[in-house]
Amino acid sequence: QVQLVESGGGLVQAGGSLRLSCAASGSIFSINVMGWYRQAPGKQRELVAIISSGGMTNYADSVKGRFTVSRDNAKNTVTLQMNSLKPEDTAVYYCNVRTYGSFWGQGTQVTVSS
Repeated sequence: QVQLVESGGGLVQAGGSLRLSCAASGSIFSINVMGWYRQAPGKQRELVAIISSGGMTNYADSVKGRFTVSRDNAKNTVTLQMNSLKPEDTAVYYCNVRTYGSFWGQGTQVTVSS
């Protein structure tokens, strides 16, 4: 099994910044993709940003230019730097890791006030 521990959510005013981190541990042999998804109330979970083991990234159009995803392969961590936050970014953010399976963190709340 793979365990994911997330940190860094919270409440911020529009225009502010937050940094989310996720650390993976457990039966890790080779992590292919790490990233972040989010789910707002009444909406489906959606991709925010993912990064491959080689550093290739993919972002949702709504966050391009504002969010940056990065990873440390040696430490099995993935980070999401969120700048210029908007109220519509409010959601529960979930870390996801794809190795021999797909694993999810418990989620961390991000609330952006207007």
